[in-house]
Amino acid sequence: MKAVIQRVSRAEVTVGDETVGRVGAGLLVLLGVHESDTEKQATLLAEKTAHLRIFCDAEDKMNLSVQDIGGDILVVSNFTLCADTKKGNRPSFIHAMEPVKADELYRFYCEELLRLGICRVEKGRFRAEMNVSLVNDGPITVVLDTDTWCRHE
Repeated sequence: MKAVIQRVSRAEVTVGDETVGRVGAGLLVLLGVHESDTEKQATLLAEKTAHLRIFCDAEDKMNLSVQDIGGDILVVSNFTLCADTKKGNRPSFIHAMEPVKADELYRFYCEELLRLGICRVEKGRFRAEMNVSLVNDGPITVVLDTDTWCRHE
């Protein structure tokens, strides 16, 4: 799984004219699900997301997590994070998980965030054409990739 995590002061996702997810201070997570990802990886990624210390403490040092500040998380599925760009200029998405299973793992990741004590987890709409707007606070953007720190089973 791959997550692009942005510290935000606010973010929202719309489908057409409908706002389907909106958060205040916290994180925007763009989540890509690879064909070989598992629930174990989703759990590990949720734990890393919830505990990632990218918020400033009283001394202006990044020592606090979204969990510590009681922040919100907006999770938007983004299969394009699984793009293979090794050949040519047109990305290939053959390694993205098939949609039904990817949606299940995406929802599982969101449920894990709630289980870890994140008070509010908002979602985009899976497989929809979405518009995401945000105010990136910092800007702070971190990429987490389970391939770099855990093995596929």
